[in-house]
Amino acid sequence: MPTFVCSAILFDLDGVLVDSTRQVDREWREWAARKGVDGDAVMAIAHGVRTIEVIRRVAPYLDVEAEAAAIENHEAGDQRGVTVMPGALDLVRSIPDGRWGVVTSGSRLLASNRLRYCGLPVPEVLVTSDDVTNGKPHPEPYLLGAERLGFAPAECLVIEDAPAGIESARAGGMKVIGMASTYAADALGNADAVIGKLGQILVASNGAGKLGVEVK
Repeated sequence: MPTFVCSAILFDLDGVLVDSTRQVDREWREWAARKGVDGDAVMAIAHGVRTIEVIRRVAPYLDVEAEAAAIENHEAGDQRGVTVMPGALDLVRSIPDGRWGVVTSGSRLLASNRLRYCGLPVPEVLVTSDDVTNGKPHPEPYLLGAERLGFAPAECLVIEDAPAGIESARAGGMKVIGMASTYAADALGNADAVIGKLGQILVASNGAGKLGVEVK
């Protein structure tokens, strides 16, 4: 497996640092049942994409902004089934301060609540759906994450679990490690490397202001 040299690391949240699959599935399917929408169609596109964009695709006739706000506010207060990903805390603690951030398709309230609920630090750089006009797979979220960290996109390494997020990062000119948690490994073929768990990643400073990220 490869070793990457970078200046900073950007993490997706759900499916990478926290396991929220059961909660996301429950939330969306309950919403779909209430609105008369096909729950399977929703779940086919929901992971890694902003809530408002999912609703625009499956139910554009609704008040999409109001529906998205209601879903995310409810999710933020209901963390049943959400757990920290094994190895997440050790991994972020191994990265120097100011050298990592989170880029998520959820709202700031939802992301902050999930991080705190799982015992993870809320990083100084937290890019959410509230901060962007275009969500993943558009490169805007990861480009904004790199900008806020103060590094060129090419100096940032991304860890993602969803094809939309991988596409977003690659479109921004970043290397990507795909994590086969939400999707099978063969769905993450556009990533530069694919892992099954965070414990396969080892981060070390090389003494020249760079991070060496070994994938085992």
